[in-house]
Order: sequence, then C-alpha cells, then structure tokens
Amino acid sequence: MSRSKLVPVLAAAAIVGGVTMAAVLTSLDRDLSPDAIHHDVRLPLDVVIVEATVPRNATLESVLKSHPASSPFADSIVGAVRTVFNPRHLQADRPYRVTTTLDGLFQEFRYRLDADRFLRVALKDDSPAETPEFDVEVVPYPKEVVVDAVEVEITKARPSLWAALQDKGENIQLALLLSEAFSGDVDFNSDLQAGDRFEVLFGRVMRDGEFSGYDGVQAAVLHNDGRTLTAMRHEGPDGRLGWYDAEGRSLKRQFLKSPLGFEPTVTSSFSRSRLHPVLGVYRAHRGVDYRAAYGTPVVSVSAGTVVAAGWAGGAGRRVVVRHVNGYESAYFHLSAIAPGIRPGAKVDQGQTVGRVGNSGTVTATHLHYELKKGGAYVNPVTEHRNMPPGVPIPADQMGSFLEARDRLFGQLRQTLPPAPAPAPVATGASGQ
Repeated sequence: MSRSKLVPVLAAAAIVGGVTMAAVLTSLDRDLSPDAIHHDVRLPLDVVIVEATVPRNATLESVLKSHPASSPFADSIVGAVRTVFNPRHLQADRPYRVTTTLDGLFQEFRYRLDADRFLRVALKDDSPAETPEFDVEVVPYPKEVVVDAVEVEITKARPSLWAALQDKGENIQLALLLSEAFSGDVDFNSDLQAGDRFEVLFGRVMRDGEFSGYDGVQAAVLHNDGRTLTAMRHEGPDGRLGWYDAEGRSLKRQFLKSPLGFEPTVTSSFSRSRLHPVLGVYRAHRGVDYRAAYGTPVVSVSAGTVVAAGWAGGAGRRVVVRHVNGYESAYFHLSAIAPGIRPGAKVDQGQTVGRVGNSGTVTATHLHYELKKGGAYVNPVTEHRNMPPGVPIPADQMGSFLEARDRLFGQLRQTLPPAPAPAPVATGASGQ
C-alpha cells in the first residue's frame, strides 16, 4: 500500500464521471449580511478513495485482497468481472482506485482499461451481506472533441514532420495521422525538404480539461517542392471513409510510396550495379534500403496474400506478399515477423507484417524493400509514379462533396492562428 494515496471526496462533489455516490449533505447557516466576515467551511467527508497503480506480477484477486475493504469480496468480484473483462488482461502500472464509506465498507472499484474506458465494479444497493451482488460495466470516459488547426514548416533544423510538429507542442500521433493522408503521393522518408509547409485541421480530444489524444485529421494542405497537395476525409462511393483531394480524386493508390513511416531515410537506392558493403563485389541492388530504428513497424504497401514468411539466408527474416496485376513486394532483414503473417494469410494495405532489424547479411539495422512486376524487379520509386489514382467521387455525389470541401477548408483557414505581423523595417537618418 506504500504506493497508495488517500483522496478525500467532498459531499459537494459526489457525482464523479457520471456515477452518483451516496452523499449526506449538511445544512449550513449562512450570514448574508454585508458586514459579516466569511470563512471557508469544511464540508464533512462522504467517502474515502484509495488510488494506486497495479503492481508488477499482480492479479486482479491480489489487488483486491491488498485492500481491507475489498478483500472479503475479492473472489465474488473476480467472478462478476469475467462477464465483461478477462482478469488475465490486468496490466501492471495501470491506475485503479477503491472507494469505501467512512467506516471502511466497500463501495466501488475502478480500473483504467485504456485512454478511452475504465472498468467499474459497484456493490449493488441492498445487496445481502451473505451473497453480495455487484454492478459490473465498462464505462467510456466523458470526452470533448475540440476542432483545432496547426501550420508547420520543414526546416534544416527540423527536417521531419514529427520534429516540426513537436515544435508546435503536438506529438507523433498527429504526424502519423497526417502522413496517412498523403501516403499515396508523398514518401515521408525522402520527399520532404526545407521550405515545405503543412496546414492541418484535426480534432483534439479533451478529458477533464486535459489533452487525451487526437480524433483524426479532417483536412490538410501540403506545399511540397512547388506543388500544392490537398487531402480531406470523405465518404466514397463504396460508403467507406477515404482520402480525397480538393477535386474529388481518391488519394489511395494501389501501393503506398513506402513500407515505413515518415522518419527513416533512404540509404541505398535501386541500382543495376552497386558495391555490396559486406561482400565487397559489384552486384545489382534490386530494391531500396531504408535506415530506421530497430523494431520500427514495417507495413505491406498494398493488399495481398503472403507467399513467404521466415528465414531466407542473407535476407534474414523475410516476408513476401503477392498483389494483384502481377506485383510482388518483399521485406528483408526483419527483427521479427508480425503475428499471423504466414504463407496464405491475407493482408490489407498498411497492415504490419514485421519489424525493422538486422538479420541476415547486413552491416547495420535497416529495411531492404523490393518490388517485382511480372517476375522482374522494378524500381519501387519510379514504378509508383506510373500507377493510376483511385476511384474518384462519382458525378452524382459531387454536389455534397464540394459542399463538404468548402466547409472543411474554410474551417481550416479560419481556425489556423493568424500569421505574425512582419517586423517593422528600420529606416536610417535622411542626412538632411
């Protein structure tokens, strides 16, 4: 219990997270005369809450038995919880709390499942002492989504989208969401350069007045290498949400431009003759090498079927996926192959197939990515440029699409913070 802390709950705040606790309010005489001297009045405690985190190697039963109030009910609570939550999934370092009356009687147990939900176990009113009964439910945290916008610029000091967003107080999750919007047109490993700008409209999830995560990107603009790319979320002809540009063209291509996120860089390009760093001989380099941190997720660049997954000599741990139109992609030197990735398994575009490593014949941790068409090796970078865009918004749905476009991009412009005023230009003395 050394990690626990007692938190008194005042009767005036008896409603917590939408759950009403028993409260006994006392009548307070108030002297409302203007000459009276008023002092803060201490309200009587209604309940006591013990807050703590789950110790390592603990079970739900052991956590409950570590508190005198919940210990007698531990077995009954574990049995009741199984209807909505597997007690084996209890995780160390997750916060929980036990609520008791002032005389030490158990009232409620809460355990945070994730950022969005918590497990609640409450003793039912008038529950018999001999056979206690409990209300058990998974409760969503009350949230508020605030629409916000941010503009960032890629610089030499901040050459990645992640770093640029960090300077604005955002985190990597927003970078991942934004990179997903443009993943069909931009390789965030190599296409970004100093001077590129992003403008993004997104939802900021707030819980109890504090930032809890992102609700997704709604619209974005990328100024890259003299071109302006737009992206917005909209329902497509198949009824599913997808990414479209301002003209209603789908941004989803058959292949992603990269099997990695936006942070790594290309260390070796496709080549017919390259000096092998280990073997010391010139040979064809039939793919692209990406430098990335050990364990970085590697995703399938397109939907398909796994045809190979396992050890492949100098290629180390390797995954090969067959796609439509005669394409085949391969991912070498993995540190691990993702669960369920085996020959015959179906994968979606963007699904993790493994993690970056240094298995096989390598000098450093990296990913080697290959692409074949009709059995022949092709340059993944140039091949992608020749792929047609996805299905556009049909003509009979363009009216509603254009209304949504004008609303979202108008909201983006209105929500972005105003640009700072230019500094005044100093003028010298006229000399007259």
